[in-house]
Formats: sequence, C-alpha cells, structure tokens
Amino acid sequence: MKAALTLAKREWAALFFSPVAYAVIGLFGMGCGLVFLTGFVPGQEATLRSVFGAIVWLLVFLVPAIGMKFISEEISGGTIERLMTLPVSEPQIVVGKWLAGMGFVVVLLGTLALPVLVLEAVAEPDYGPIVSGTLGLVLVGGLYVAVALFASAVTSSQVVAYMAAVFVNCSLTFVLFFVPQTEWIKEWSPAVRAALQYGNVNRQYADFAKGLIDLRHFVYFLTGTGLFLFGAVKLLESRRWR
Repeated sequence: MKAALTLAKREWAALFFSPVAYAVIGLFGMGCGLVFLTGFVPGQEATLRSVFGAIVWLLVFLVPAIGMKFISEEISGGTIERLMTLPVSEPQIVVGKWLAGMGFVVVLLGTLALPVLVLEAVAEPDYGPIVSGTLGLVLVGGLYVAVALFASAVTSSQVVAYMAAVFVNCSLTFVLFFVPQTEWIKEWSPAVRAALQYGNVNRQYADFAKGLIDLRHFVYFLTGTGLFLFGAVKLLESRRWR
C-alpha cells in the first residue's frame, strides 16, 4: 500500500504540471457556476440539487480528460517497461494512479464550497442533502476515474483512451437513462428493464442528491469501480508477458 500511495503522490503532482488539469478545473467551475446562478431563485428551497445533477453530466466528459494519460502516456513514452521493473505490483500501479485521479476529483468538488457559502449567506440550507450529494459525487467520480484508467490501459493513444472512456461513461449515464424509457424496451420483461435501470449512474446517484443513503447504491459504485480497476490490472499483467 505504501508503494501505491507514493505513486499516487507523484501522479497527483504531475497532473498539475499539465495545462489540461487547469482547463478541466476552469470548465468545471464555469459549468457549476452557470447552473447555480440559473437555478438560484430567491424564496425557493436553498439546495444544490440542480448543480449536483449537472456535475454528474460534466464528469462524464471531464474525468476522462485527466485519466486518459495515466497508462497510455507510459505506453507511448516507453516508460511502462521501466515502471514495471520497479518493486511495485500491477495492482499497486493501478491503485496508485486511481488514487491520484480521485485526488483531482476531490479538488474539483472542493470548488462547491463557493455556492455553499453563497447559500449560507442568503438562506438556511439543509446540509444533509449537500453532504450526501457530495459523497455521491465522490463515488461517481471514482467510477469514472476507474473507467478512464481502464481505457488508458487498452491503448497507447490518449485520444483513443479519452473517446473510449467517454463512450463507456455515456453508456452508463445517458444510454441507460433513456433506453429503458423507450417503447420497444417496455415490451421486454420487467427483469431486463430493471437490470438496465439499475446500471444507470443517474438513477443510482439520484437518492444521494435528495439526502438519502442506500447501501445498494454504494454496492453499485464500489462494484463498478472495482471491476474496471480489475480489468486495468489484468491488462497491465498481460503486458508483462509480451
């Protein structure tokens, strides 16, 4: 675990030497600010629910911009072989890079302190949904970082890794949100429709934004994150024997 933490610190620091990181932070802050100002109406409930919903959609595209380089850059730069000769295992490499990505997600979510301060200054917000909503976003971010890391382990091209990660995120977030509502899917068995709905990120996150904590949602995000990290580990292990 110590090796994973050391690698995470190195990767996290390296992220902020890239202009992409600051572009992502700027786009995230601008998007959240616009949604907050648009939905902020005096006299209505002091909540960040609309902002939380928008962040889930923003992370679909922004997290892969950070995660696309984690392994693909090592492959294209020829440093993956050197990394794998160090006294660090493939799971430690993957976990270290995932932790670095999660550190960046936490930095992004830290910008939510500003709208919270605005709500505190002009109203009396209910902090229950704000805390649970932020916790849910951490879980969403963890899943998206894992997806980006897996995509990055598939190819040496950062562009291809980005597009693959966005595709998977869109499938989990957009496709599985709208498809179960279509008429032809409604003709399928209830079990199939329920499975499709369960796989949707938005549906799993919705309760967090309302201030509700359900163990099933934790299972979904932790299982999904674990599966993509496991896939990334297996891809790295296959490179060792090439």
